Order: sequence, then structure tokens, then C-alpha cells
Amino acid sequence: MSNKTLALIPARAGSKGIKNKNLVLLANKPLVYHTIKAAKEATCIDKIVLSSDGDEILTYARSQGIDTIERPKELALDNTTSDKVILHALEIYKTYENIILLQPTSPFRTSKHIDESFYHFMQKNANALISVYKEDNKILKAFTIDENKNLKGICNDFYPFMPRQKLPNVYMGNGAIYILKIKEFLKNPSFLLKNTTYFEMDKQSSFDIDTLEDLKKANEFFKNFDFY
Repeated sequence: MSNKTLALIPARAGSKGIKNKNLVLLANKPLVYHTIKAAKEATCIDKIVLSSDGDEILTYARSQGIDTIERPKELALDNTTSDKVILHALEIYKTYENIILLQPTSPFRTSKHIDESFYHFMQKNANALISVYKEDNKILKAFTIDENKNLKGICNDFYPFMPRQKLPNVYMGNGAIYILKIKEFLKNPSFLLKNTTYFEMDKQSSFDIDTLEDLKKANEFFKNFDFY
């Protein structure tokens, strides 16, 4: 599998919710450590690279024995999208077939999740994979308002009146794992490509850290459960 699969960890220095979020301590380790550890232990990954605009984060990543990309400031803004970060990385790492995006804010995503999702991605011969968790399908009964200020179903006009048992399952992306076939991504830089499959995770493994309250809960999870 040599030289086929690149793992990219996006870890910019700025953060609104938690200052210096990617280096904040979770279970006595920097937040980004947990994603680096999972990537290192995953058997499907040939190279790991961290992209950041922060010197401290880049130095820490190098101390963990992984590659780094110094990201330009214009690609480290609040409104910078992940597809732009991937395209920047692929300008440097040009010989890989697949890329796995692993965000540090998903510390409970393990190497087992990564390997199982990649196996599913390959078995399905998919162009992309997004990790998800099952959400309450009640949302399909919701309404929105059209341009004439009239109600309409958020998805269609008959789901709001159907029994919940007859509604389809609903899945929410959890941000933990994105896998892309690079050739297809370069044609259309999107996570939702034609032939995109999914990998379902439980809600605890899907936990995403965005606020100080999230961080507090995550530290409690680590105290009460053995994730590794």
C-alpha cells in the first residue's frame, strides 16, 4: 500500500471557542495528540502530515515524528474551508491516491474507526466517505418558510405528516473522518462527490470539541472510559 494514502490533520492556530484549541490539554495531552496517535496506529495510512499556521503547533507535530506544512495566513482564517486546505496540501504531496482528513476536534475517533472506515471505502469502491452518526429523524417533520412567507416542508411537503416510524433514517456528519479519492476530488473539490459512502459511529465517539464546556465533558469521558 506504499505511497497510496495520505492523512491530513488541519490544525490552525486561531480559534474563537477555545484559545489555542489544538494544544489545549485533554486527558493531560494536547488535543491534537489524540488525532496524531490515532493516525499513527491506523494501518491504512502511509504518510501523516499536519497543516498549520502556528509555530507552536508545527513544532509539536514535528516532535511527534510527522510531516508538517506551514499554511499561509490566507488559508487559516475563520471562513477558510477544508477543501482549500486539502488542495494546498496536494500541491506538495502529489503522489498519493487517497487522502483522509482527520480533524483534531474529534479526539474519540480511534485508529480502529479509521481502519474500518477505510476498508469500507475500498470495498465500496467509493469516491468519498463521510463519517456520521444517526440523528433523530423528527427533523424531517420540520417546516421552513418560502419567499412568499408561506410554510413548506424542510425536505418535502408530505414528511411533516407521516408517522415517524415510516420516515427514512437521518444521519449527521460528525467531522471525524473524511476520505477522498484524490483524482476525483481534484476534478470537483467537494466532500460530497458522486458515489459518496458513509461510516456510522456512535454519538460518544462522534463527540466534537468546540467550546470550553465540550472540553470539560471530554475530560470527564476520558476519566470514566478507556478509549485506548
